[in-house]
Amino acid sequence: MAPPAPLLAVRGSEGLYMVNGPPSFTESAAFRRDSGKNCKAVAFSKDGSLFAWCNGEKVNIVNVTSAELLRSFDLPKAVCLEFSPKNNVLATWQAYTNTIANKLHLQKVNDFVLSPGAQPTKVAVYVPGSKGAPSFVRLYQYPNFGGPQSALANKSFFKADKVTMLWNKKATAVLVIASTEVDKTGASYYGEQTLHYIATNGESAVVQLPKNGPIYDVVWNPNSVEFCAVYGFMPAKATVFNLKCDPVFDFGTGPRNAAYYSPHGHILVLAGFGNLRGQMEVWDVKNYKLISKPVASDSTYFAWCPDGEHIVTATCAPRLRVSNGYKIWHYTGSLLHSHEVPSTEEMWQVSWQPCLDGVFPAKAVKYQAVLSELPGAEPKPAQAYRPPALRNKPVTSSKLHEDEPPQNMKPQSGSSDKPLSKTALKNQRKHEAKKAAKQEAKADGNQESTQSPASQGAPRSAVPAVTSGDPEVDKKIKNLKKKLKAIEQLKEQAAAGKQLEKNQLEKIQKETALLQELEDLELGL
Repeated sequence: MAPPAPLLAVRGSEGLYMVNGPPSFTESAAFRRDSGKNCKAVAFSKDGSLFAWCNGEKVNIVNVTSAELLRSFDLPKAVCLEFSPKNNVLATWQAYTNTIANKLHLQKVNDFVLSPGAQPTKVAVYVPGSKGAPSFVRLYQYPNFGGPQSALANKSFFKADKVTMLWNKKATAVLVIASTEVDKTGASYYGEQTLHYIATNGESAVVQLPKNGPIYDVVWNPNSVEFCAVYGFMPAKATVFNLKCDPVFDFGTGPRNAAYYSPHGHILVLAGFGNLRGQMEVWDVKNYKLISKPVASDSTYFAWCPDGEHIVTATCAPRLRVSNGYKIWHYTGSLLHSHEVPSTEEMWQVSWQPCLDGVFPAKAVKYQAVLSELPGAEPKPAQAYRPPALRNKPVTSSKLHEDEPPQNMKPQSGSSDKPLSKTALKNQRKHEAKKAAKQEAKADGNQESTQSPASQGAPRSAVPAVTSGDPEVDKKIKNLKKKLKAIEQLKEQAAAGKQLEKNQLEKIQKETALLQELEDLELGL
């Protein structure tokens, strides 16, 4: 007998209620709607058998199957709820009152993340760098907090003002996205990011991303042996890597900034939400074959159903306060159900009822769209504005960038489609950087040779050199920039895992003083 379809909890200004899963999509009659407008938090237990919510007066717990109220607590200020892994404890958060059970003695801890899954629990800890010392992430196994010697693994790196740490499902490795607030090269307004891999067995590596630009999303496959990264200036690249941090498959480029694996790990959705138009690419990751390309415009939320076949996308407040509602899709691209709340109301949250692993076994991937009574949801592309003088002339391509196809859809040539190794990727990026530098130098030379630069229209990236008029000052500025460049190279070597000498570390520690001296000289110009 097939298990019952998971419920969908909906929280908004209309109150809190449950919706039956596919194929009915009707409001659950068993769960009595809570019409209060102050519902602050909801939570399902890990096996989906219990449901808790805080309505601003009490925290209530019900049995999901029978809708029986099991307990009610006078905790009106609770704003966060979470069930324990064994579903026998409900943790609520409002103000600190717990007794400390164990403590990690480590100075300047900025962030930590507990591992998922069964015990023994592991914890990843981040300590930012200071005074020339690198930042580092250490992995510990609770409650072994005896110092650096008790750490399972350690990874140090420069260029990190903050980090995001992501455990895989089996708690055997962590991915670390290290970010800086400012990109000193000036290539990105959003700072600079690097991706690092740390395993509990002590192995670590820098993940080489073959396209420059921000890292939008990184997500583990539930099988814990692969992960997908979405990165690079738009149109963004997406690549699957293995535990050796070697690329497994390159999806090319496209309008995307997020990735979502199905609960069974056999399907991957690449999506472009937020300031993008909601395009989704659904891939069979066993055969790396494209299944469908639905579009969910204005979506602020995405989640897989535990059955591994259905998807919910939603437009929620406060991110967007108009056109709030949710849609339920089949991964083959069919829109099965759509609900929009009245224009005077808001929807704040939707959440699938969880299920234990194995309740819904993985099924063979389908490529034919399932039947649906709703029309296709893909909007017609908007026509670009054309001046009257051009409206009767042939339309030419107006795309700023041509998308790079996935590696298995590229035109066949004499070269192999096998993904490049880390060394090859690094050499490729160096070659591209040198090529760009030569082109820029050539452009600068052409500009200088013209008689009237103003009339030619200088490129935006061209910045005229500023001199003091004093050869000695100019010489000092040049030498300082040379030293700072050498320090930057040393920091990159240290981030890549190279052991630096004592004199090299001393050079890095002088960076702040050199920057101040350079600033003083340039301010005097």
